[in-house]
Formats: sequence, C-alpha cells, structure tokens
Amino acid sequence: MTSQLFSPFTIKNKTAKNRIGVAPMTRMSAAGDSIPREDVLAFLKTRAENGAGMVYTEAIVTDYESAQGYPGQARILNQVQVDAWKNVTDAIQSHGAMSICQVFHCGRMAYEGINPANRVIAPSPVAPMQENPMTGMAYPVPEPMSRFDMDHVLNGFVETAKGVVAAGFDGLELHCAHGYLLSQFLSSYSNRRTDTYGGSMENRYRFIHDVIQAVKPVIPEDCLLLVRISNWGIADMDVSLFSDASEWQTMVQLFSREPIDAISVSTYDFSAPAFDMGRNMAQITRDVTDLPLLICGKIHDRKTAEEALKDADFVLSGKSMLLNPDWVADIEADRELPLYKSDEAGVAYTTTPLP
Repeated sequence: MTSQLFSPFTIKNKTAKNRIGVAPMTRMSAAGDSIPREDVLAFLKTRAENGAGMVYTEAIVTDYESAQGYPGQARILNQVQVDAWKNVTDAIQSHGAMSICQVFHCGRMAYEGINPANRVIAPSPVAPMQENPMTGMAYPVPEPMSRFDMDHVLNGFVETAKGVVAAGFDGLELHCAHGYLLSQFLSSYSNRRTDTYGGSMENRYRFIHDVIQAVKPVIPEDCLLLVRISNWGIADMDVSLFSDASEWQTMVQLFSREPIDAISVSTYDFSAPAFDMGRNMAQITRDVTDLPLLICGKIHDRKTAEEALKDADFVLSGKSMLLNPDWVADIEADRELPLYKSDEAGVAYTTTPLP
C-alpha cells in the first residue's frame, strides 16, 4: 500500500509531489553581500534533486537597518541577491519540488553592532533572561518600537517580498515563531505594550495583521503566503509563549481570517502533549482551522513521519534533511534512521560543506 507521505499535496494552486519537505533553518554563511555560500545554496538544490517535495530557504532578514540578529545572515533586497536566489529556485523547481522563502526580523534576538544601524528593537524594552550564546553576555534591553520604527519594519517586509517574487519562489513564509520579532508581538512574555499593539491577544496580533496586509498586494496569486508559529522561542526555551490552549487557538483563528494559504507549526516534538491537554500541537491547531497544516519536530523516520501526518498535511525535517542527503529515499525504503541531536546539526553554523 502506498504511503500518504508519497502522495501529492496541493496548497491553493501549487502541488507538491509528496508531503515531505526541508524545514527552514537559521544559517550564518553569507558574506558581506548577504548571499549564502555556494555549498549552502547547493544543499537546497540537492535536497530537491533527492526527492523533497518542498524546500525552504534559511530564514532571510528583511532589511539593512534592524532585522539582523546573527552574523552572516542572508537578504533578498537587491538584484544581485535576487539573481543568486533565482538560480536556486530554478534548480529546485526543475526537480519538481516547491520552493518557499522564509523571511523574518530578529527583533530583540540581536546584540549591539550586529545590525548596520546598530539598533536592537522590539515591541517592548524586555530582554531575554538567558545570556546570548553568540556573545556570552546578556542580551541588550531593546528599544521599544515607535510608529516610525513599525512602518520601517513593514517596508522591509514589503521590499523583501518583492525580492522573493522576483526570484521566482513558489511561496513566501512569514516567520512568526521561535521568539523573533513577529513572535515577540504575539506573546505577552515579550509584549508589554499598553497601546493598541499590546494587551489582548487580538491587540498583540495586530502588527502581524499589518504585515500580512502590507505584503499581500505585492504577492501574485500564483505565489503562496504561509506563516510559521510556535509555542517556544530560541531564548528562554522552557518558557511557554502562550498562556494556554485557548490563547493559542485564538491566535490560530486570527491567522485563519487572513489571506494566507497554510500554517506551519514548529514543535520540539510533534507527538508531545501541548498545554497539559493530552493532545499534540497539530491536533489543538486543527480544531480551529481548515487551513493546510505543516508540522515539524522529531520527525526522523518513516514511522514518525506517517504518525505526524495523521494530524497534519505535510511534514518538515530540519536535522535529518541537513545531515542525510538521502533521507527521503531512506524514508521511502523504511530504513532504520537515527534521531539526530541539536549539537550534531552544529555543522550548519560552520564553514564545513554540508553533505
């Protein structure tokens, strides 16, 4: 019997040849031109050639002012950058895979001097509690965003979306997860504003609504618009970004009213009970939306991939796709495969070429 994993799946007007994709991952390989190393771009092409139905870029920062949080991050804001990514999208699509560009602003997940404008901004002047692993020092207290700052950030998303379209991507994903800027607005853990962008879930969601409404007009109908959400951040990882399942579901319902095409749910473990409810995050999300769901988190072999598809429509893998170029074929052959640990994926942040 053919596995559902290897059946086509259509999101709006785009069809993936199977339901297995390369998850977006933060990378730090770009030089001064904000273009990733050639071996990093080749990794994306190779995974498409080797059977992935969907291939995400690394997370792309949205401006030259305040979006950057790590050294060596990529952009898609000028013709040279667009041309480099066009070469990638052409290759991915030539192998019958869907190409998705994830874009984001790091917000408070940054440090002094990393941005060209030397600014760290966020919804509120609240820094993560843990030290920054990049510097070994405390994260700086960010500047609370003014209306002027918010408009600049919106413009960065719009200009980046234009670059995504020019490079021929099949879709654009807004990174609203992992404690980066859009996630910072969503969570009361980082958003302490007292204006119309803080307080209730509806108010905390408002800036994302503004981003979607700004970006949508520059995206043609044949380009998908997705969002990624999570209940965890890369700093203070043990903190739940939402108070309970009800708050999470309210957020999902707000997204579902928008002109978006799918929701990607990022978890530590796709099967883990969420919010002490005895049900996993995909199930809790599915209760309140009919949008296609993508899921990731400890999906490492055929058994876990098929289990994840019981509650979602598409599975994504980061570490397994990163470290095993033949992962899709190995899944199809139902080979015994390891569950990689995060430290094993550290090669992604070195100059060592990827397999």
